[in-house]
Amino acid sequence: MGGSGTEQTLEIVLTTEVDEARAESLATALLERRLVACVALVPVRSLYRWQGRIERSEEVQLLLKTTPECLHALEAAMRELHSYEIPEWIHWRASAAGSYGQWCGDEVAVPSPDAVPSAPAGSSGDGDRAG
Repeated sequence: MGGSGTEQTLEIVLTTEVDEARAESLATALLERRLVACVALVPVRSLYRWQGRIERSEEVQLLLKTTPECLHALEAAMRELHSYEIPEWIHWRASAAGSYGQWCGDEVAVPSPDAVPSAPAGSSGDGDRAG
């Protein structure tokens, strides 16, 4: 990781998955596609309204770091790969200074329009919850 004193603009994306295995599978697929530089996985207890009821579940929260140029491709990949019918998609812009910001920018590649992604086994939207 080299670095300079400049800042790198990043997009931070928050989502959840049903369990650790699916969270790791999603994170790995996004890293392999170079749509994210880093994914932090954190177990959480979620409470939310779903189909008129209050639900409680153990989930894994994913905090994804990408560049503004890759945000739309990342969103498309999430819709393709996520196990939930309505995946959580919250994003905000941030700045990362110095070596870390440079590293994040270097690790993410803007996808070419003709790239054909492959889905990891057992993912492709087979869950039924929002998350």
